[in-house]
Amino acid sequence: MNYKAEQSRYESMQYNQVGRSGLKLPAISLGLWHNFGDVTNFQTAKKIIFRAFDLGITHFDLANNYGPPPGSAESNFGRIMKRHLKKYRDELIISSKAGYPMWKGPYGDGGSRKYLIASLDQSLERMGLDYVDVFYSHRFDPETPLEETMGALDQIVRSGKALYAGISNYNAEQTREAARIAEDFGTPLIIHQHRYSMLSRKLEKGTAQAIQQTGLGTIVFSPLAQGMLTAKYLNGIPKSSRAGSASIFLKENEITDEYLKKAQKLDELAQERSQTLAQMALAWVLNNPVVTSALVGASSPDQIEENVATIENLEFEKEELDQIEAILND
Repeated sequence: MNYKAEQSRYESMQYNQVGRSGLKLPAISLGLWHNFGDVTNFQTAKKIIFRAFDLGITHFDLANNYGPPPGSAESNFGRIMKRHLKKYRDELIISSKAGYPMWKGPYGDGGSRKYLIASLDQSLERMGLDYVDVFYSHRFDPETPLEETMGALDQIVRSGKALYAGISNYNAEQTREAARIAEDFGTPLIIHQHRYSMLSRKLEKGTAQAIQQTGLGTIVFSPLAQGMLTAKYLNGIPKSSRAGSASIFLKENEITDEYLKKAQKLDELAQERSQTLAQMALAWVLNNPVVTSALVGASSPDQIEENVATIENLEFEKEELDQIEAILND
């Protein structure tokens, strides 16, 4: 059966300006990092994407190596686009990236013009698209001149294969220099993608200031710290969870007594706000004025619904923020 989007999809979502650009992103975006590859049930992945769009999530974030296996998330998304979402293409923001290892040999990794352009061509073919809305340099490559990496992004945008350019995982100094070079080329960067959560605050140590100074927007990934800022681990480690499995992203030894003590106190505060811990964690990152959108993953439509409901309560009293800081620093 063909999918038909909800008529009310734009009524409750909040859309935020991306830096100095004219683009807007939903406050909650969907990342297709873990749960959309060939190891995931395709029907479940489809339901998650449909529910996300029905709730006003217009931004779907991918990368060349998302899966597993690498490339399969884009291929599966392409199947969904072709069959169900093609008619909504102009309502969607689709992003991809390149920078980490993707194929064998010296040209399948890094920030060279050769790799970035070839990778995007492959991504477009997998997704069945003429262009992506945002294309990122996924990481700073110390072996490639930044002028070459930014020049590749400039060429990509001018070719029409991407509408906007961005960077991901760049530090403060690299962000300033990349933005300067891109500006000189005439294709300014509009967005920076960076890890950020209550439990991972490196963004605040200089990079946020660089992002603001260069006029970029920020989309933050892992705002729920791989599930550590949800109720999932409050009563132990479920076997089906990342920490309870062979995941390379979250290890069982990260679920410490110190973490549990903090998470349980944060959960109590979230309940006082009539939110789940996940909702409060998302609201907290969105409370930072540098943050444009929080990028979430999902393994079920229910998780999408819980995350989007965050929009109903984004405000914090000063006392609540002070409580959070006290819990995190205890």
